[in-house]
Amino acid sequence: MIDTSDFKNGLSIIVDGEIYTIVEFQHVKPGKGGAFVRSKLKNVKTGATIDKTWRAGERMEQAVLERRTMQYLYSMDDEYHLMDMETFDQYAVRREVFGDAIKYLKENQEVQALMYEGNIIGVELPFTVELEIAETGANMKGDTASGGGKPATLETGAVITVPFFIEIGDKVKVDTRTDTYLERVK
Repeated sequence: MIDTSDFKNGLSIIVDGEIYTIVEFQHVKPGKGGAFVRSKLKNVKTGATIDKTWRAGERMEQAVLERRTMQYLYSMDDEYHLMDMETFDQYAVRREVFGDAIKYLKENQEVQALMYEGNIIGVELPFTVELEIAETGANMKGDTASGGGKPATLETGAVITVPFFIEIGDKVKVDTRTDTYLERVK
């Protein structure tokens, strides 16, 4: 058990049966009344954030999360199979655990798995991935003044906006957090 004086950004705690990570917190000592702690918490499973206020010294259970590097092998039905890179154990993970990032997942890619009590509760992809353009509109030469872009479908099926000069077969670097094109890879 830990209390509010142990709060640190990134610390994982259990609140109402759910695992949350502390995004930010602030100790407040008003002139009148007892001290308290304002916190912003992120749900590890859903990614939703909540604001919670705690009385100073309030105790809660700490969730000890383990990060393991795993390799995505294949998917079958609604399960995605991962292999631990150290022990070579294989895990079947439901699609919901990946969240929106699943659209950038391709075979043999390394991911970070969040484990709690031996179960995978979350999977994080790298911040950037390099993927090939599978489909996009015609190349428009000279249309750079507008600064716009055109939609392109990546090899994983995700759709992003790319500059007009990008063609089918080009490899691009994509930010998985913001779904944005970063650069063409040579």
